Amino acid sequence: MSQIAEFPPIVMTLAGADPSGGAGIQADILTLASLGCHPLSVITAVTVQDTRSVENFWVMDAEQVSDQARFLLEDMPVSVFKVGMIGSVENAAVIAEIAADYPDVPLILDPVLASGGGDELAREELCEAIRDLLLPLTTLVTPNSIEARRLAASNPDEEDELSLPQAAQRLLQAGVEYVLITGTHDNTVQVCNTLYHRSGMTSREHWPRLPGSYHGSGCTLASAIAGSLANGLSMPDAVREAQAYTWETLNRAFRPGMGQAIPDRLFWARGDATAEDEAPAAGEPDGLA
Repeated sequence: MSQIAEFPPIVMTLAGADPSGGAGIQADILTLASLGCHPLSVITAVTVQDTRSVENFWVMDAEQVSDQARFLLEDMPVSVFKVGMIGSVENAAVIAEIAADYPDVPLILDPVLASGGGDELAREELCEAIRDLLLPLTTLVTPNSIEARRLAASNPDEEDELSLPQAAQRLLQAGVEYVLITGTHDNTVQVCNTLYHRSGMTSREHWPRLPGSYHGSGCTLASAIAGSLANGLSMPDAVREAQAYTWETLNRAFRPGMGQAIPDRLFWARGDATAEDEAPAAGEPDGLA
């Protein structure tokens, strides 16, 4: 009988299901597996979507979300939580309860407030629940500039008035340990991603803005950070490595449908080059699209 190998780091992702495989929990699973982790998947919502838009979605009952997660947590040790689409205030509450019961497990929050095609996935009451219930338990939140301002603003009229450093400071004051604001939605030649800590700005890295648009780039980045943390990297190193990996998945993205391109999370299995060989060095005038 062969000896059973030691198991890889385990990451639990709680997110919506995307049948296109481009974003959501499918993107998380592909990314985590690509980085050598074993993904556990807790579905918070079921969507009808393709690479162009979200046609409809149904939110899972909060008790179902809780049962999925707790049944797994009683069986296997989880190194990191990664949270994507939440779907409802009730789901935010049960995810916060789970995180509070496992305070030593880092939580990476990708605040999915809208789809890549612009479809709204979170109303104001859910944003409030994220601020009040989840942010105090979050190790790292990864909003784009639009999401950062929306989460940080005290009211919708204030969103356009907040600078990104102000938005980051408010998120940190809400209890988050790290804030990574991505420049994917800014109208700039390069994408600037800035990591903030309670002690101040930790890093600012520039990446070349690739042409086109991508389905699931934010999911990929947050999951890559979670996977890198699970593999033992510090937060700054995990953020840096995850950006390089994500940039390469976008650089090698494919467009199987009529909408956005899908990041190739398994690019390394289809050629000799690696992200380390070809991705631009972090901090150089090069970024995530």
